[in-house]
This record gives sequence, C-alpha cells and structure tokens, in this order.
Amino acid sequence: MGCLGNSKTEDQRIDEKAQREANKKIEKQLQKERQAYKATHRLLLLGAGESGKSTIVKQMRILHVNGFNAEEKKQKIQDIRKNVKDAIVTIVSAMSTLIPPVPLANPENQFRIEYIKSIAPLSDFDYPQEFFDHAKKLWDDEGVKACFERSNEYQLIDCAQYFLDRIDSVRQSDYTPTDQDLLRCRVLTSGIFETRFQVDKVNFHMFDVGGQRDERRKWIQCFNDVTAIIFVVASSSYNMVIREDNNTNRLREALDLFRSIWNNRWLRTISVILFLNKQDMLAEKVLAGKSKIEDYFPEYARYTIPNEATPEPGEDPRVTRAKFFIRDEFLRISTASGDGRHYCYPHFTCAVDTENIRRVFNDCRDIIQRMHLRQYELL
Repeated sequence: MGCLGNSKTEDQRIDEKAQREANKKIEKQLQKERQAYKATHRLLLLGAGESGKSTIVKQMRILHVNGFNAEEKKQKIQDIRKNVKDAIVTIVSAMSTLIPPVPLANPENQFRIEYIKSIAPLSDFDYPQEFFDHAKKLWDDEGVKACFERSNEYQLIDCAQYFLDRIDSVRQSDYTPTDQDLLRCRVLTSGIFETRFQVDKVNFHMFDVGGQRDERRKWIQCFNDVTAIIFVVASSSYNMVIREDNNTNRLREALDLFRSIWNNRWLRTISVILFLNKQDMLAEKVLAGKSKIEDYFPEYARYTIPNEATPEPGEDPRVTRAKFFIRDEFLRISTASGDGRHYCYPHFTCAVDTENIRRVFNDCRDIIQRMHLRQYELL
C-alpha cells in the first residue's frame, strides 16, 4: 500500500523545481560578484591635507572615465570663483598681520582692500564685475605680489596664483572651465569618495579620503581588502605649517602620518606607492632660493645624493638634491622596520600634469597587479 502522506502534488514539484532554479541563479550571480570583487584592484589614497589626492582622482577621470561633461564643468564655476575670492581675501588680510607688515605699492588701492574685506564673510556671493575689477587691480599691485611671495608665512591655497592670473577668463559670463582649471580648483574633501575606472579591462576602485586631522578617523573604514595604498605628499610643503594648528611643519606632519600608516598592525601586508607630489612647486621654491630646506630640516646640510639617483633631463642639481632628500626621508621610515611583508615604491609626481600622471600610473600598474595576486595568494 502506497504512503500517500509523502506524495507530492504536481504543483509542489513545479514549485520546488522553480525554487531550485532560482537558488542556482542567485548562487551563480553571487559567484559572479565574488569573482568581480576579487578581480578589482582597490586603491586607497592617503596623505595629509592639501597634498593633491583629489587632483589624482580627477586625473583618473580625465584619463580613464571620459573626463568631465559640460554640466559638471558648469557646476565647478562657482567653486573656481570662490578660489579667486578666498585667494585675494587671504593675501590682502595677511598684509597687515605679517611681521614686518607689507604695504601697498599704490596707496590709492586701499579702498579696494576695504571692499575685499567687506565681502570676505559673505558665503552667498554672486561675484559682480566690481569684485573682479578690484581683485585684478590688487593682484597687479607690487605690494600684494610681495605679500604673495611670503605665502609660506600664512595659509594660502595652492591655486591662488593660477586663478588670480586668469581673472579675465573666470569673470566672463560664458566662462567654461578647462580641464586644467578643474584640476587646479580646490574644494575641501570631507568624507570618502570612490571613483571606479577600467584600464585595459582591469577594474580599479580608488578611494579618496579627506586628509585633514579630523577626517582621518574615517580612514579605518576603507582599510578592508585594500590592494595598495597610494600615499600622497606635498613635497613643496617643507617650509609651511598645517592649517589645523598653524605650528606643525607640513612635511614633518606627512612623515609622521606615513610612519603611523607604515607601522599600523592592520596594514603590515599592504604595500605603499609613494607619490612625492608637487614637484613643479618644489623646483620653483628651491630655485627661488628664499626658503632653504636646511632651515627647516638641518640634516639636509649633510645630505648627499645617492649614486642611483637619476635626474630629469636638464634638471638643476639643486632640485635633484632636494627631491631625493625628501624621498629618502620617507624611505628611512619604510626600511627601518622592513619585515619583507610590504614595500614602499616612490614616484615623483606633479598631479596637475596629465601626462606625468599617465606615465606614473602606467609604471605603477605592474606593481599593483603583483600586490593584487599576492593579496589572493596567487603569487
């Protein structure tokens, strides 16, 4: 006699079959996602504030994600004009606070300074032509230029000169920012931004995290499953202090930060690609001769260039010595506790130079690929 209690209806069998097929589909999709995740190179951009991390991300967009569309460029106009305002406000405000103070070359421009100071606190500002007239006249004043030359004594955005030199373009009603304008534009990074791109069918996810001190607690969220860290340094900041306390030397802050990342127990197996950035500004400062590295880093007086150092064609020996000294300060940290589980790969970069970043990133791809294979124990 058959066990009728165990028999299944035709409908039940159809349902179960459909369920099995659905489960198979889900499992297949999950497997596909796991493979895609494993095949993705995750790069974490770290470094102190204003080192150029966000500019590197913008370069990846220009090089590998079709750049910026017309709408995105339009949205940046206000940020660029704000850079002009912040720059001229900062410079003219510093003229009276520096010791010794810096006078105007043309005292008749004093009323322009009063105007600039009066609009300084306005956050909702519509940038009338009157503003650009005053900013341009002040920027042409030799006293204002002299104050700009002392910008290491106060906090000034890097793009100040770039945009103040371009006031006539930026003020136009039909102004459209160029790629270089977008690269130079300074907006404080707060939070974590992810950029996805593909190079030769290889997927990259790049995470940009704010570099100011109060942003760094967010970094730990990004450490999970990172292929490599790209640590970005403002090489030209050897004579500057950080915004947060107006006291700590920026380059020393970067060295301390690098040391804490290099020795972090959670990161002992993650190698670091070191971008010694702002090489153009470093060269400018060294050749100007006003701020000597040995005044901030006394050990520079005893430094000799290592034999393996290869200068760029036509590079001034003073620039070569300066950039390799800064490189070696970081390498001293990475070699002091080298346990063979992670390595430091230094590169000299200029984040606003698209060709330089294209070349450097191409050089880094083999390193990143090796790190990725090691990450999943395929090497």
